Amino acid sequence: MKKTLLAVAALCAMTSGAAMAQQQDGKWQVRVRAVNLDAANKGEAATGAAGVSINDKVIPELDISYYFTPNFAAELVLTYPQKQDVRSNGVKIGSLKHLPPTLLAQYHFTNFGAFKPYVGAGINYTRFSNVDLPGSLDVKRNSWGGALQVGFDYALDKNWSLNFDVKKVYIDTTINSGIGKFKVDPILVGVGVGYRF
Repeated sequence: MKKTLLAVAALCAMTSGAAMAQQQDGKWQVRVRAVNLDAANKGEAATGAAGVSINDKVIPELDISYYFTPNFAAELVLTYPQKQDVRSNGVKIGSLKHLPPTLLAQYHFTNFGAFKPYVGAGINYTRFSNVDLPGSLDVKRNSWGGALQVGFDYALDKNWSLNFDVKKVYIDTTINSGIGKFKVDPILVGVGVGYRF
């Protein structure tokens, strides 16, 4: 009998915890993520940019979301300017920084309890700066492109959640001196925590 009562009490505690986790209904959510940037490094072979690449790295990310309804939200993805090595055929030739804020419209699925998946699509603006390349080499400083997203939050309580997120962001620039267009086009895989209020 004691075992049965303990099992029922544990089940009630878990159920009430799950019910509480489902009640995340604040308009704002802030997430902090650690994100692995995996660049596609696509260059145009006909113009000589095929051998150009930047390094992969883990970057910090701050995301601010506003929920217009339980299903529809907008998310602004932020970080600080990220320094990347620039390589030509595997040999480092310089470096640059890029700042890539991204604005996404999201649809959140609300029928899975504490598990809250979402999809998103939007636009990215990237500003290249502190370009340090040999000779007269330089890059176009501004890039506009699309962004796609899929991920989920797992609610821990009324405010806190765990987050897993994958984004594909379309970023390119043109390298001068006839080298041509270079597409960074990274996949960003992130894990973190969120706070909704």
